[in-house]
Amino acid sequence: MILVAAVLVCVILAGLAVFQLLLVAGRPLGRFAWGGRHEMLPRRLRIGSAVSVVLYALIALVVLQAAGAIAVFPDAVADVGIWVVTGYFALGVPLNAVSRSRPERLVMTPVVLVLALCCLVVALG
Repeated sequence: MILVAAVLVCVILAGLAVFQLLLVAGRPLGRFAWGGRHEMLPRRLRIGSAVSVVLYALIALVVLQAAGAIAVFPDAVADVGIWVVTGYFALGVPLNAVSRSRPERLVMTPVVLVLALCCLVVALG
């Protein structure tokens, strides 16, 4: 169950990374991200999307290590990191739920909820 949750987190993060890369490339998908104010993101938000891709990769490594699938970081980093990541996604649920962008609320809120729950499964495992 723990490994399944970790793999699901990685699959979702991979999808989100592709989405963020599309935003970086100037695709008109901004209504789903960053508050939905810009259909095409301005430069500063494109940089934020690029940083997000790097963060998703680091998060995936932490989750996989916490699930026992890999060993990249010192154990203490993964042990604390999984709880930090779980809290980060848990905080993202209400933040996405109150977004001014209806598409962001409808799509990203459940996505982040699934990420938070899967990370909790891994953290408790």
